[in-house]
Amino acid sequence: MRLIGAGLPRTATLSQKIALELLGVGPCYHMVDVLGDLDRAQQWADALAGNARWDEIFAGFRSTVDWPGAFFHRELRETYPDAKLLLSVRPGEAWAQSMSDTITSVLYGDSLMYDLSNARCRIDEGWRRYIELMREMWARSGLVPESGSTDRETLARAMERYNEEVMETYDDVLVWSPAEGWEPICELLEVPVPDAPFPRVNDSQMFEERIIDSALAALNAWRGQAAAPAAG
Repeated sequence: MRLIGAGLPRTATLSQKIALELLGVGPCYHMVDVLGDLDRAQQWADALAGNARWDEIFAGFRSTVDWPGAFFHRELRETYPDAKLLLSVRPGEAWAQSMSDTITSVLYGDSLMYDLSNARCRIDEGWRRYIELMREMWARSGLVPESGSTDRETLARAMERYNEEVMETYDDVLVWSPAEGWEPICELLEVPVPDAPFPRVNDSQMFEERIIDSALAALNAWRGQAAAPAAG
């Protein structure tokens, strides 16, 4: 493990994943890896219960950003003491807005994403376990209450407290914002700066599309299977 990202979700972590892989510090573990293989959620549920198998979880990976990894940054730094540490940050109000548009919306919100996710939970055991894991992790983090009901100002303050705690915990953490681009990360990893723009993706739009499209696909597949005997 060469780099551990302690930054919260919604801090350009997907751009970081792409960037780290372009720098040769990949594959980089990210929440999209769990979404692509929901069986991985059980490994993280075990870690949350105190039965982490880090070498199994990160087999084949050389870095990690976003949750679930960032939730366990202390445990990971203890397990991989030579890994570099990166804290990605953004203004608290912008982070709170992004959270409200994506994660809290699908977990607790009055939204199409929430409704489709709940419907998928009824017919997809893997998705139900994943949603339960995410709700428990956010509640344990202290960033989002178990009810999910919180205003953006409270969210922003919670994020700022989290960042301060990380900075106080480590004396060698790189505090980085997306506007800084390649240079600080390349210096941290002691690799050349690529002759290409730093990758930037609209992860909020991709998040919504990923949740809605995958839920509709799962529900359509379930409906097709349910209708198959009658058609025969």
